[in-house]
Formats: sequence, structure tokens, C-alpha cells
Amino acid sequence: MKAVVFEDYKTFPTIKEVERPVAKAGEVLLKVAGAGCCHSDVSVFANATAETGKQTKPPFILGHETSGWIEDVGEGVTGFNKGDAYLVYGPTGCGHCKRCVAGEENYCENAATNTSMALGLGRNGGMAEYMVAPARNLVPLGNAEPIAAAPLADAALTPYHAIKAALPHLNGGGKYALVIGLGGLGQIAIQILKALTGATIIATDMKPEAMAQAEAKGAITVPSDENEVARIREIADGRGVDAAFDFVGFAPTIAAAQASSAVDSRVTIVGIAGGKATYDWYSNPLQQELTSVYWGSMTELHEVAAMYRQGVITPEVELYPMDCALDAYQNLVDGKLTKRAVVVPHMGE
Repeated sequence: MKAVVFEDYKTFPTIKEVERPVAKAGEVLLKVAGAGCCHSDVSVFANATAETGKQTKPPFILGHETSGWIEDVGEGVTGFNKGDAYLVYGPTGCGHCKRCVAGEENYCENAATNTSMALGLGRNGGMAEYMVAPARNLVPLGNAEPIAAAPLADAALTPYHAIKAALPHLNGGGKYALVIGLGGLGQIAIQILKALTGATIIATDMKPEAMAQAEAKGAITVPSDENEVARIREIADGRGVDAAFDFVGFAPTIAAAQASSAVDSRVTIVGIAGGKATYDWYSNPLQQELTSVYWGSMTELHEVAAMYRQGVITPEVELYPMDCALDAYQNLVDGKLTKRAVVVPHMGE
């Protein structure tokens, strides 16, 4: 079968023929419907080294946002029917700490000593015609369209986790939420905020087309420039927003999120650009929380899938056949995508 393989550090992935996997005990074989391209993949093949990328040691098949149809099951697996559609929960923890047994493998207590981070991040993922996954990691899609659902496994789960944790700051009337960075995660974050809160949503980005997409979803947009913070605070009654979500993570975007937020607010850094945050008792709003998140729990992915089935959230996707998977990654690297790139291995079948 064809697969997109990360073969060596600091090396662009390749498409190659590999052996089709076989489901072992406790596993399920999926015929892949869609596999999303994510900036985390780019960080792995462009930036990781043998010293920094010990949990993403090549070679392995990329793809940590995956949906597919049941093809076969391994020994001891029951309750699955061939052809049924599922999402794959990506994080892979130790499996036995209290976080893992609660379905929070994204916060595994033994993460530092695990040999992989996730399916598609350290062990074979879904950027292939077929993949195997632990049966417990499958989340049913029912009759919902599976190909476009692939990005839900990260691009929706991560903002959902961040927003759900911030809900105490957004409960009640007259609340304001800020979304910084209107890529795949930021666009879905607006939909999730609309569904879960009554907050006025302010969104900012450097790309006019991304801001136009956000406006179509009901957000008030502000260009990312030297007047950004002043304009956001003006919209938010002059006091600032109650919750800010930074989907970029550069030092300037973190600073903008902090400066745009009100007293007793929450600033969540979601993007992994590696920016440093600063704090000053005299200039930062009092009682302002600053936190970070990573992915989400298995339970939360079930909730995300339910919202998708109900039509509450809809990922905006750009589809690529397997033979063009590397073009999808190159467009992601070059900043040419306005939608989430999804590779469709069986396109046209």
C-alpha cells in the first residue's frame, strides 16, 4: 500500500510502498477515509533532531488526524462492523497511569519516557491506505461524512479542550472571547465558541481571506497590526476580553493576548511556535490566568464527534489524492492553505 513516510530527521517525507498492516490483539484495521495535514507534522520532519525528537524517531508513517472504515479486527476485539466509520484518537500514553486510564493520554504522567507521542507522531499513523489503531481509540461517526471529519481528531479536539476549560470565564451575559490565529484550529474554535457560549467573538489574523472566513462564522475581526490591542479592547467595552485563545504561540501573539484581556481573565496558549511569555505585576491585568493546553481527552473527542454529527461544527477542508500528499504538505509549509488539507487515499473508489 502507499503511505507518506517520515524517513529521517530534517528530511521532507516521501510517498512509498509499504506492507499493509495487520490488526493484532486489541487492534482494529481501518481503511483510511481521510488524513489531515498538521503543522505538528512539519515540526517533526523539519525541526526535530536525534536529541530533540526521541519520541518521534523515524521511520514511521505520518498522520495523527485520521478517519476510516472498519476493515478487520484483531484477536479479542468485538463490537465493530466492517464498513462502519470512526475517528481515531491519536495520543498514545503509557496506558496505565491515572491520566491514561481516564482517557487523558494527552497528559500521560510518563510522557517523558514513552517511545512515541501519538499515532502518526512516533508510531505509524493514518497517512496511508490502511492503518491499525487500538480498538479503545476509535470514536464512532455514525452516518456522518467521514472524510471531512478527519481534522476533528486534532484541529477540533484541541480548541474544544481549550475552550471547555475556559468556560467559567465565559459563562453569563456580556462576555468576550478572543481568537488569535485563523488557521484550521482558529476557524473551528469560532464554531465551538458559538456553540458553547453566548460570548461576542473577536478574531485577529494577518490574512484578509482568513478574517473573511471568520466574519462569515459570526466573528468580529481585527487586523493583526500595531493597533490590534487598542481595537480589541475598544470592542470589548474598553475592559478587555474574558478569555483569549492564542493559536499561534509567538511571543508577540502571546503579548497581544495578555494585553487584550481583562482583569480576572484567562489566556490560553494553544499554538506551539515556542514564544516566551512575560509577566509584570504593574502592567498585566490582575488575577489573569495564563495557561497552555495539549490536544484533548478521549471523552472530549466523543463530544466533538457528537457536535459534528449534529452539524454544529464543520471543518473546512481541501482534499488531495494520495499521489499529491506531498503537495499538501508543501502548501502547508508555504502558507498557501486557507483550509485544512486532507489526504484521501481511496479518492475516486
